[in-house]
Amino acid sequence: MRSLLRPVLFALVLGASPLAFAVEVAGVNFPPQVEVNGNRLDLNGAGVRYKAIFKVYAAGLYTGRKVGSLEEFLKAPGPKRMSITMLREIDAAELGKLFSRGMEDNMDRAAFAQLIPGIMRMSQIFSDHKKLMPGDNFTLDWVPGQGLVISVKGKVQGAPFKEPEFFAALMGIWLGRQPADWQLKNALLDLKS
Repeated sequence: MRSLLRPVLFALVLGASPLAFAVEVAGVNFPPQVEVNGNRLDLNGAGVRYKAIFKVYAAGLYTGRKVGSLEEFLKAPGPKRMSITMLREIDAAELGKLFSRGMEDNMDRAAFAQLIPGIMRMSQIFSDHKKLMPGDNFTLDWVPGQGLVISVKGKVQGAPFKEPEFFAALMGIWLGRQPADWQLKNALLDLKS
């Protein structure tokens, strides 16, 4: 019986897709699939955000289908998720400011000005948490018909942000023309550097 099982197990291992397994990035495990609003999403890519030589957080991008650009990501139907796990302690208010700056770097001033109420609300969400510690996680989920749902440490933070423009600007931080970290952008989009 054992001799019959070996070839079957070997074939299963060889035929398994690499995305069928969790991906570990800087000690953070990103599962191959997650569920958002009843939809299964696949891990598109994962990587680390560096500030100088320091690892700040690990991020994983989940989509319903493989994407290779911000435009493809935004046009893809269905829910989407960015999952971020802190690798070092950070002042949460500072993180909110960095997100605001990252959004501004990827859009024109007039478009950015229209998003200021949402940016202030998002900054307040992070400010309310004071500090994010290594291992703390937050997710940014786009749910069609509802909007952007921000969850910090597993808890939804207020009502969804309804504007698709706000979600697009927020994702520009990582996937836009001036990303916060080019290596992270390439890792999230599973592109070769």
